[in-house]
Amino acid sequence: MNPENEKCVMIINQNLPAGVAANTAAIMGISLGKQKPQIVGPDVADKNGRYRPGIIEFPVPILKGSSENMQEIYRKLLLPEFSSLTAIDFTDLAQGCKTYEEFIEKMSKSPADSLQYLGLTLCGPKKKVNKLTGNLPLLR
Repeated sequence: MNPENEKCVMIINQNLPAGVAANTAAIMGISLGKQKPQIVGPDVADKNGRYRPGIIEFPVPILKGSSENMQEIYRKLLLPEFSSLTAIDFTDLAQGCKTYEEFIEKMSKSPADSLQYLGLTLCGPKKKVNKLTGNLPLLR
């Protein structure tokens, strides 16, 4: 991924308590690493020769938005114009499940427009990511 032409952002629901917001970002970050393993740099040695696992090679701004903002963005992701973007979502349905099997079962019966978004991660061409998220403020 070239940070000059590509961008990755996370949008976190502005109404979440801090712990749930942090959990949402962590879960989407793990999924992002699975979807795009090439964005994680090599392990790095400190002065004493101890190695630290590689981390992502570029910044990922954390933005705030509402569930409705994220639903609107997700609907736009279905347009051919945005097909080059990688999108990872985390919803109330996923957060409420105790097992992955329960998540699979409930998701298979849930229409997309019934989901409440806790978070949404977008990665891809910078202009397209900015077009969808440029009006969202940073989470502070």
